[in-house]
Amino acid sequence: MLLLALLALGLLAGAAAHLPGPVALAAGGAVAAWLLLFAAREQLTRTRRH
Repeated sequence: MLLLALLALGLLAGAAAHLPGPVALAAGGAVAAWLLLFAAREQLTRTRRH
């Protein structure tokens, strides 16, 4: 999943050069939020296992 997130981030970063500023910022914010949710879910899973 993390590899997929990094790939999506790379694609969005490359496409950001061709997008208007607000659209690029919104896309970057969406990716950042998704990564934060993923990290929180992983942390919860780790704490429940131990």
